[in-house]
Amino acid sequence: MTKLLTILLIGLVFEAVGVVYLNKGLKQVGEVHQISVSEVLRVIKSGVTNPNILLGVFFEAVFFGTLLVLMSKGGEVSFIWPLTALGFVFTTLAARFILHENVPLVRWGGVLLIMLGAALITYSEKKEEKPKPPSAATSLPPAAQ
Repeated sequence: MTKLLTILLIGLVFEAVGVVYLNKGLKQVGEVHQISVSEVLRVIKSGVTNPNILLGVFFEAVFFGTLLVLMSKGGEVSFIWPLTALGFVFTTLAARFILHENVPLVRWGGVLLIMLGAALITYSEKKEEKPKPPSAATSLPPAAQ
């Protein structure tokens, strides 16, 4: 389980970094002033040529790759997916310390609740760890060994 959590935490760091780059890139592209075909095309054209947006998409793809690895290693969705909420914690920290956003106390309270929820999920996984099945040699009757 430690290996799964380590992979997940690394992936969540990539996700938070990706969100920071996406935010910077979207600020460079500018706001969408009206919903029209020409405005949507402008944003898309600016977005696919913006290095910050491209880096953000890359880091988000790396995060997605870590999820694929975790699930392919037999990680249970009911364990892994709720823990991805820790990405909100990392993203809030990145917003505060990298983007210098003001994060009100109420949001920090939400971050604390997310961390508490993640702790409960990891505790439940430790509590429900299944014993390893006996090996083939020990499961045979004594006369067959």
